[in-house]
Amino acid sequence: MDLATDQNLPERLNFGKNEVEILNYWRKIDAFQTSHKLSKDRPKYTNYDGPPFATGLPHYGHILAGTIKDTVTRWAYQTGHHVERRFGWDCHGLPVEYEIDKTLGIKGPEDVQKMGIATYNDHCRQIVMRYAGEWEHIVERMGRWVDFRNDYKTMYPSFMESVWFVFKQLYEKNLVYRGFKVMPYSTGCCTPLSNFESGQNYQDVSDPSIAFLFPLEEQPDVKLVAWTTTPWTIPSNLAVCLNANSIYAKVLDHAKNETYIVMEKRLSDLYKKVNDYTILETFKGSELKEKRYIPIFPYFKHIPTAFRILCDDYVTEDSGTGVVSQSPYFGEHDYRVCLSNGIINKDTGPIVCPVDPVGRFTSEIVDFQGQYVKDADKQIIKYLKDHKLLFNHSTIKHSYPFCWRSDTPLIYRAIPSWFIRVETMIENLLINNSKTYWVPDFVREKRFANWLRDARDWCVSRNRYWGNPIPLWVSDDYEEVICVGSIEELKRLSGVEVTDIHRENVDQILIPSQLGKGFLHRVPEVFDCWFESGSMPYAQSHYPFENRQEFEDTFPADFIAEGIDQTRGWFYTLLVVSTGLFNKPPFKNLICSGIVLAGDGEKMSKRKKNYPDPSLLFDEYGADAVRLYLITSPVVRGESLKFKQEGVRDILKDVFLPWYNSLRLLIQSCQRLEIEDKKKFEYNEEAVVDKLTTANGGDSKKGGVNVMDMWIVSYTQTLLEFVRKEMDAYRLYTVVPRLIKYIDMLTNWYVRLNKKRFKGETNVDDCILSLNVLCYILLTMSKLMGPFTPFLAEYFYQQLRRLTPSLLTTDIQGQSVHFQMIPQAQKSLINLPIEKAVAAVQMVIGLARVVRERKAVPMKYPLPELVVIHKDDTILESIKSLEDFVAEGLNVRKVTLTKDRELYGVEMKAEPNHPTLGKKAGSKFQALMRKIQEMSDSDIERFLNRNNENGTVEEFKINDVPIENEDLRVTYKVVKQTRFEANAEGGFVVLLDHTADQALKDEGLIHEITNRVQRLRKEVCSWFHL
Repeated sequence: MDLATDQNLPERLNFGKNEVEILNYWRKIDAFQTSHKLSKDRPKYTNYDGPPFATGLPHYGHILAGTIKDTVTRWAYQTGHHVERRFGWDCHGLPVEYEIDKTLGIKGPEDVQKMGIATYNDHCRQIVMRYAGEWEHIVERMGRWVDFRNDYKTMYPSFMESVWFVFKQLYEKNLVYRGFKVMPYSTGCCTPLSNFESGQNYQDVSDPSIAFLFPLEEQPDVKLVAWTTTPWTIPSNLAVCLNANSIYAKVLDHAKNETYIVMEKRLSDLYKKVNDYTILETFKGSELKEKRYIPIFPYFKHIPTAFRILCDDYVTEDSGTGVVSQSPYFGEHDYRVCLSNGIINKDTGPIVCPVDPVGRFTSEIVDFQGQYVKDADKQIIKYLKDHKLLFNHSTIKHSYPFCWRSDTPLIYRAIPSWFIRVETMIENLLINNSKTYWVPDFVREKRFANWLRDARDWCVSRNRYWGNPIPLWVSDDYEEVICVGSIEELKRLSGVEVTDIHRENVDQILIPSQLGKGFLHRVPEVFDCWFESGSMPYAQSHYPFENRQEFEDTFPADFIAEGIDQTRGWFYTLLVVSTGLFNKPPFKNLICSGIVLAGDGEKMSKRKKNYPDPSLLFDEYGADAVRLYLITSPVVRGESLKFKQEGVRDILKDVFLPWYNSLRLLIQSCQRLEIEDKKKFEYNEEAVVDKLTTANGGDSKKGGVNVMDMWIVSYTQTLLEFVRKEMDAYRLYTVVPRLIKYIDMLTNWYVRLNKKRFKGETNVDDCILSLNVLCYILLTMSKLMGPFTPFLAEYFYQQLRRLTPSLLTTDIQGQSVHFQMIPQAQKSLINLPIEKAVAAVQMVIGLARVVRERKAVPMKYPLPELVVIHKDDTILESIKSLEDFVAEGLNVRKVTLTKDRELYGVEMKAEPNHPTLGKKAGSKFQALMRKIQEMSDSDIERFLNRNNENGTVEEFKINDVPIENEDLRVTYKVVKQTRFEANAEGGFVVLLDHTADQALKDEGLIHEITNRVQRLRKEVCSWFHL
């Protein structure tokens, strides 16, 4: 399809099919690459693309982020920048490995060892780009211009080598250490997770809630009552913990005739009635410190330091029993408390961690060996019951962390891991965060900053296989460590040359010790894939091995965008790595979008099929409609969006169709001009600008310029100014609604009120001028809307090209709207008085149309009179200058303008706005409501006239309560028996005479008959044409 020669526009445009034709046109002219060539000498605008995994299909969250990125980068290009837009792929890590484990039936590390890492990684490599084709199709189909040819993949050796470099820089700054910490651990993926990963998938679950007993060694008949929701940790118990300053009670249980110790404030949680027990004595928790108890299970009774009562402030009075079991290798607090009290020792142990990598009890736990820990809960509870150590048993529904990839419940497990020292960076992280600009700002100031303040050291190691190997070579005792920062350095140290640095290629490489410790071997861990995505600004350019100057000239990036969930993901890792490397923020500007939910407010789920297929929506409504629906919604302000197909349809119906019809009207009017008036229309922007500039400087009527032409062109200039200002601030949520409002103004006001001129019903010169103005508007809008609705903007542009000789040349720049620059506002065309006058006219017409609807009088029937009342002479004068438009827009014979309400018997009535006033007034509301309802006209006038000339607002109080505009509503009523019906808003009162004599009724009937005849003529013509 040659878009530039499509002569006849269909009555109904198939937007989805039209977009496919435009895609073909872009491919034909190689539009994206051509745009790069045209802009190569411009200043660079840098954006980073957060890499998705290609093991899953794109969803609306990706489409939203892609739309925002495409909109902003297109805008940057069309405002004079060179914008490199590279697509990135996250290729390593749990998403890929988990798929392979499911496919191959791999249960744990021993299965991988049998298969061999090389074979395992080959399987991973084969599925990494499984859905790359689908991704490219969706991304292209949604109109996003991004470079897939020059992409980056985290598995490229060049990318991996730069990650080694980044890590070595952090290592040499003493920001890397090996620690034995209790970490969130995925038994489904056999690896620890970072703290921010563990917070990505909380689910509501039912777990056992048990109170169980520890007999005191010196008084076995007195038992501590502990509480837990993780019975599987009890076999590894080495201590119990109380709060030293809380009051504990020794009680006699009447029903069981047993003596228990429990926190006094928690008794009501254990017993329904106070007469179920007797308090024998009370004491502080500190009095029990260092007393010993009898272990429940015998597995570790040989440990001399264990089974003591400890105290710590983390035991609270608001849950449980005030007695907490300590299993130091399965809980953060447990580990800290037991370490500080000598139950365990960092160097000498004992290490009591009887759970294997897949979450099964080891041989140490004889009674439950081989059982998955969560499955063993029931058997452990039975054991407690059989040994008379179970106080009570129920279930609790609570929010629990699950692995974000395997969707299995996480456990906390001590494991040696490699960490980045984030806690020492917190101050610098907050400073660098403050140097960035976010939309919306509250996410940066609150959510993200709060996360940074509580940041923990980052576990960057994973006990996995398909990933970037951590480049640390160590001696057997870990006392000698060499961090390798490049492939060349590895060759120099080991004498072995490799081109691919995945585990199967580097694990066997040894480096001679410099301290006489034989050979150093590589540590077995690989990098957390989040460390790779956090390093992408450097690794995508193979920094510092290539492109060093280019990178340093464009860092930090100008812009990034992702969803609000990335505050604990990519945004965080980017900032940590850049702060550690350069103590600089990694980006300047960020748009943080909200979450796209299903229409019922639930998370979108392929299993539930609770959202429409994006491809089907693209075909039915067009990708532009989906794009505009998304970026018009609250989701671009960081709020959630309940995605509804009807919203996409409404964009098509309310925005695109009227906009398209205005183009169709222009083309048809140009064809009529050529056929009937023998004049071929050629767009002449210079003539439009000159004529309107002259009119703005003098009397428009003498210059033969229509006031509505002056208005729409002026309104366009203020729109251009507004959009530039707001796009500079990345506020899509203000820009897009304003663009939609502009299209409404264009189609429902300018086009509707000027149809006679377009059709030549005034005179030929006026017709040509009106068509020039309309062409100017539509051409300007096609350029301005290019970043937002790239397909429809291109379609408009190509249709308008053939009316514009300067754009029909062979110049490459003219081939696409996306090669054009966004027009600058022309100050000489701005006429604010006319804009204000038209705004007043629109208000008046809008109010009067409501009256017509209220009285069920269709617009086709003319009415005798409209009275407009306003206290401001200036505003009435501005309406006077457009009186003809008011009469035509409302189909009334007479328009009367006045300041005199009393003449027409119009009275004001004040009514309280209950929701706002109720909160403010409280107990005074009833009295205040009466006072408001009793307000006189003069009181109401005083309230309405609080605005001073200097911009201040006088305080208005009733019963000492300040009253604001939102606190009361002013209504207007015609108290005299007249033929008028009233409506009011914004200081205007309109009175519409809704009675029509027989002559006016006949005129309306004739108009209706004429319209019906015209429609029948069209139908007959179309029938003969077929």
